[in-house]
Amino acid sequence: MKILSHLLTLAALLLVAGLTACSGDSALSVYLEANSSRLNQSAASESRPVEFAIEAGTPARQIAEDLEQAGVIDDALLFEAYVRVNGLASKLEAGQFVLSPNMTIPEIAEALQNALAPGIGVTVRPGWRLEQTADMLDKIDALSGEEYRRAAQQADLSGIPDEDRRRYTFLQFHPAGQSLEGYLYPDTYELPGEGATAADLLRAQLDAFEANVMPVYWNAVAAGTAMDLHDALTVASIVEREAVVDDERPMIAAVYLNRLRLGMRLEADPTVQYALGFQPDTGQWWKTPIYLDEYDQVISPYNTYLNDGLPPGPIASPSLKSIAAVLSPTEHDYLYFVAEPGGTGRHVFSRSFEEHLKAVERFRQGGSTDP
Repeated sequence: MKILSHLLTLAALLLVAGLTACSGDSALSVYLEANSSRLNQSAASESRPVEFAIEAGTPARQIAEDLEQAGVIDDALLFEAYVRVNGLASKLEAGQFVLSPNMTIPEIAEALQNALAPGIGVTVRPGWRLEQTADMLDKIDALSGEEYRRAAQQADLSGIPDEDRRRYTFLQFHPAGQSLEGYLYPDTYELPGEGATAADLLRAQLDAFEANVMPVYWNAVAAGTAMDLHDALTVASIVEREAVVDDERPMIAAVYLNRLRLGMRLEADPTVQYALGFQPDTGQWWKTPIYLDEYDQVISPYNTYLNDGLPPGPIASPSLKSIAAVLSPTEHDYLYFVAEPGGTGRHVFSRSFEEHLKAVERFRQGGSTDP
């Protein structure tokens, strides 16, 4: 309806000026001159980012209508008049833009002549260790994997502005000298296409960690169910490597927490895999399969078969589901679990070592999950 109102206004102006037979651009010139004082008025005073896209071949009038629909301008006809009369219509680029309702029409027209460079999509998967992310960056030839690895391993936040670092409430729990393993939130990130650095990805991950994990953690603190954040992330990272089915995450978390409470060693296979590191012969970061006779041969503080308590820190990037599972585990008295055969992703849980051995033996003999 707005565009119709503007057109009626234009028609009235043309009648007054006696220009009903003039060309389209001349008519727009009349409208532009009559409304020139509004060019430096924005549609709103608020400053908020509005993502805007122009497809190749889109005419100026359609762009103007789309801008009005997006709430960036309030007079599509005035925008069209401005760009056409000033010879800018052909200079508007196809691509992605970030605009704001507090921009004036001349400012918007200038911005639309400089499309953003295509972004870089980077996906960090739950359960990855930071070296896997670094390897992925090298493979897609987008950012420096070595730069990312160094910054993450050394917890180097120098590439992140001070004002952003001050917002990171999780830093009070991060032990000095530890890497950022476990704090590097797994997600898909869109980074700027030009000039993007490893620090940009690191910042995006830490921003996402603060935004997604810390509200859940502070709620657990308020409810009196939280453990130390670094410890929670350490357990959650093990859960992430063990769990396949989401509804088992709180069950598996509770097994490890039960063992910790009783002073038992965690005896978690993923901690041995983490300590073993990269396997050149298979190209794996997580050695599979791993055999029982290897457990006592891996001398590392991360090997929970040889060491009491938790390893020094997380072994991977846990998902929010695994973190939530540790902060709100299932209440049970299980101390062991073994994977079901057949690749179901599920586990059978046991209260005693004897029960556990029976389940393991049953599966070795091709038995069912029923006792």
